[in-house]
Amino acid sequence: MNVRGIGLWMLCYLALTAAMYFDLGEQEEKCLIEEIPGDMLVTGYFLLENWDAKQNLNHNSPHLGLTITVRDPNHDILMKKRYGRFGKFTFTSHASGPHWLCMQSNSTRFSVFAGERLRIHFDVQMGEHSIDPSVERHKDTVQTMEYSLEHLRDQILYITRQQDFQREREETFRQISEETNGKVLWWAVVQTSVLLSVGFWQIKRLKDFLIAKKLV
Repeated sequence: MNVRGIGLWMLCYLALTAAMYFDLGEQEEKCLIEEIPGDMLVTGYFLLENWDAKQNLNHNSPHLGLTITVRDPNHDILMKKRYGRFGKFTFTSHASGPHWLCMQSNSTRFSVFAGERLRIHFDVQMGEHSIDPSVERHKDTVQTMEYSLEHLRDQILYITRQQDFQREREETFRQISEETNGKVLWWAVVQTSVLLSVGFWQIKRLKDFLIAKKLV
């Protein structure tokens, strides 16, 4: 299968799945934020084409490709790699939290000539047994069902880890809320004590003043 046929098959796969698409300019970078549990294998598929469907990206823009950069919750780079117009990438998350998936057109043209609007079809799957279109195409019915069940099991594992991650976030938020409420309570107690002390001191000073002037 030639490059054009592979690209067409990738486009059909991304169209049939719950993939997203968005526009991107040449030499422009856009990032998506995904909440990913720790120790999770992530697989992404992408296809880059012209925003105008009448144009042929393979013939008119052979200089285009995509650079994928993945950053963890601490903004450390987990993966950075240059690709062609289509392909897939994988990485494993080391910590739970938001991960930045950044895509940038690696056009080789000068910025003054780089004005094309591009469309990126993008899909992210969690788990070890992601559905790869180049593999699924050559499997029979029984193997496809087995592979789909493994993928479903990994999705259940991903959902379970996501729930654990959300529970951890809720517990952390609850602890922060309790600590904040405690500090606010003690601050109110301190303020009240200071106001009462100042009030008693002023009353005492006024009484002493009146006694000294023999007004009482």
